Amino acid sequence: MAGIAILLDLYQKKPSFCSPQSFHSSGLFSASAAAASAAATVAAGTPFASSYPKVSHCDAGAVLPEHYISNTQRSSEDFFKNDALKYSVKEYKIELKPLFSAFELRPFALTTLRSFLLFYLPLLEPSLNIEEDEEDFPQDSTEERHVDLVVPLKKSVKQIIRETTVVTTRRILERLAVIYVSQRMAWKLLKDVPKSAVRKSQRGMPATVYFFRVSRTTFRGHLLGVTAAWIVQTGIEIYRCFSRITNSDESDEANVTVRAKLLGKKISGITIRCGASLIFASIGAGICATLFRPSVGQWIGCAAGDLAGPIIVSVCLEKVFHVDL
Repeated sequence: MAGIAILLDLYQKKPSFCSPQSFHSSGLFSASAAAASAAATVAAGTPFASSYPKVSHCDAGAVLPEHYISNTQRSSEDFFKNDALKYSVKEYKIELKPLFSAFELRPFALTTLRSFLLFYLPLLEPSLNIEEDEEDFPQDSTEERHVDLVVPLKKSVKQIIRETTVVTTRRILERLAVIYVSQRMAWKLLKDVPKSAVRKSQRGMPATVYFFRVSRTTFRGHLLGVTAAWIVQTGIEIYRCFSRITNSDESDEANVTVRAKLLGKKISGITIRCGASLIFASIGAGICATLFRPSVGQWIGCAAGDLAGPIIVSVCLEKVFHVDL
């Protein structure tokens, strides 16, 4: 009521106040005046206690239908289920081979065949050369040729024992890696490298990236095998050194010092050869997997690099630094 009284008082004093032009030209009736009048009207019409905001309470759960609640729960469950599938933790499946897998029929037969061919094939080369010389220069008297077959047999048996020991040592290192190394690193060390090369080839990587990835995977997968070979060869050299010291008649300190230096030189040579084998095997696997089929190329490159690496490094050290490994 107070607002209406103010407006009537202004109209009596100035009748042109309420004309249409006054709303645009006159600055007396502004937004603040209208707001003040409206606030005064509301304040005059309502008591003081009722000026506070009113809060009403209701039970919303009683109004919602049951199917709405069930649909909400179902949608939330589907959301969290899909989110869990999207961000699931990667599982590393580690498959350990048997501890004495080197003594199974197929691996043991291949090891035996390779060892016998390694030491018996060189015996055929001199006889072939002699037969060619006899055809060119025939001789009346034929001399009997005695070929010692016992020494190659002993070397073949030693080679078989050495290779089976290396494989068994690798199986032990694999189990130690599973126990003392993280699951992710153990999975990388025990990964099937040819299958991994095939999976990487299906991702559409550039050639350089694919070469680097396969070489890195081969390095990790070949590491335990090279470490096992290093342990076995080092153990053999240590055994030979101590056996020579104990069986030698000269037991003075000079002899022990010479034997110790010789042992250190041999262990250094073994370390260099094993490192070269690991590096060249990784590089060869990457190159052959990039140029040829991934699985077969990786296997051939790894075997070729493992065989050629120590030879290349030995020749380079002998030619450049005059060091005999």
